[in-house]
Amino acid sequence: MQKLPKAVRQLVEKFERLPGIGPRLAQRLVFYLLHNPSSQLEDFADKLLALKRETVMCESCHNIAEHNPCSICSDPNRHLESICVVEQPLDLLAIEKSDKYHGLYHVLHGCIAPLSNIGPDQLYLRDLLKRLDGVTELILATNPTMEGEATALYIKEMIANSNLPNKDQLSITRIGHGLPIGADIEYADGVTLARALEGRRQL
Repeated sequence: MQKLPKAVRQLVEKFERLPGIGPRLAQRLVFYLLHNPSSQLEDFADKLLALKRETVMCESCHNIAEHNPCSICSDPNRHLESICVVEQPLDLLAIEKSDKYHGLYHVLHGCIAPLSNIGPDQLYLRDLLKRLDGVTELILATNPTMEGEATALYIKEMIANSNLPNKDQLSITRIGHGLPIGADIEYADGVTLARALEGRRQL
């Protein structure tokens, strides 16, 4: 590594800080970029700068967007009585692709993870309480992990201990977790099968 030019070493170190990228992949990415024409590298650099310059965080739902409020919060056709809580903007995009949900969202930008020193104060949890006036259903779509479950439970308790006037009429639901389409039951783990059985419905 020390034999590499300084500019290459520095960029490799930057890539290594990205999630899921180890030293070898970081080096491969840097050398790939190195063999690209200068015009493509300049365009790549411009796009990186535009990532911050041309995006904003929606003050209402905390989604990443081009405008504030975002296109979902400003859409008059969305169902205002329903809010779906997700951990990350990518989770929001995944649910939107299903085309089955037409309410609003609330993006936490993480989940409660004590081992990573992430507590409720590091997330957009308290802002959620300000948005629940007139809402009849709150869908907790945090990931089916220990951290995601802890976050969902925290939200439920936070609402129960709040002074919201409509908390007794607010339906708090959890997205179902079970077997994916096309999966074989024999390969599923016990927790997944338990969730699938709990989430069964009438045919």
